[in-house]
Amino acid sequence: MADRLTEKVALVTGAGSIGPGWGNGKATAALFAREGAAVFGVDINADAVQETQAIVEREGGTMAAHTADVADAGSVRDMVRACLDRFGRIDVLVNNVGIVAVGGPVEMDESAWDRSMDVNLKSMFLTCKYALPGMQGQGSGAIVNIASIAGIRWTGVPYSAYYASKGGVLAFTRGVALQYARDGIRANSVLPGLMNTPMVHEGLTSAYGDQGDVENLIRVRDAQCPMGRMGDAWDVAHAALFLASDDAKYVTGTELVVDGGITAKFA
Repeated sequence: MADRLTEKVALVTGAGSIGPGWGNGKATAALFAREGAAVFGVDINADAVQETQAIVEREGGTMAAHTADVADAGSVRDMVRACLDRFGRIDVLVNNVGIVAVGGPVEMDESAWDRSMDVNLKSMFLTCKYALPGMQGQGSGAIVNIASIAGIRWTGVPYSAYYASKGGVLAFTRGVALQYARDGIRANSVLPGLMNTPMVHEGLTSAYGDQGDVENLIRVRDAQCPMGRMGDAWDVAHAALFLASDDAKYVTGTELVVDGGITAKFA
């Protein structure tokens, strides 16, 4: 199948990558463009999102790059306005921004807890706050929020703010889905499992041994997965594509687990 997002405008947050390779947002922006969408890609790192834009444009796709802090209301308001000014509408909103701070309630600093909540959860409130009125006006829209199996399971890492924020994403998404269902707006969550992405390398390597020992992180996490390997950003991107497209036109308020079977293992 191809052209599943033709004539659609997709706003994708976290569309850059924190390090070399493909992060979830970067892969989603590229895949959506390949499927015909005009992509408005957003990241706090201008160089990162411009790199994604360059990839999309080399492939013949359409993407505008924008820099914003999605945990800041004014920045999000300006971001949505810029997307509307450029493309005239928002058909798909993908909330992909997230950070990881290792630590439980005792050892984690309050500031780290607050920042995790702002980036992982408040950002989705803010993007929806400013994008939903336009979707209501046009009578259609699809919201895809990237959560995590950490919202429903212990993943072996003590990061209480990540568990709490991702659980909040699931509840928030269900609420939006039901409130706006009669407006023609769908909202769903994707729950990635143990994934091999630059964000994982950046934020979790120390939880699996010495800081910087990425090979050990990969070895340990691969072994935890029933398929014997972690997923990657493209697995998340394809799940987001399904939920954003008309293939999922009767799917809302649901949680799509993309984890190679690991949560079934601990059901």
